[in-house]
Amino acid sequence: MIYKVYSKNYLDGSVSLIGMLPEKRKTLRGLTLIASGLKWAKSIFGGLVKDTCALFIIPSDENKGERHG
Repeated sequence: MIYKVYSKNYLDGSVSLIGMLPEKRKTLRGLTLIASGLKWAKSIFGGLVKDTCALFIIPSDENKGERHG
């Protein structure tokens, strides 16, 4: 699982990709997939933006197109 981290500029409505984070669920137990990813994204990328509330994530499955067998 990869989290794509975006920031929204509310003045002009633009959205920009800030970075990508691999899943780190072991240290954020008890939270949902979105809540744990957003908490981690805010701790990593929070210093890059003026408002951490402008950060949002989109989880994507990196193994979605692969076949095993």
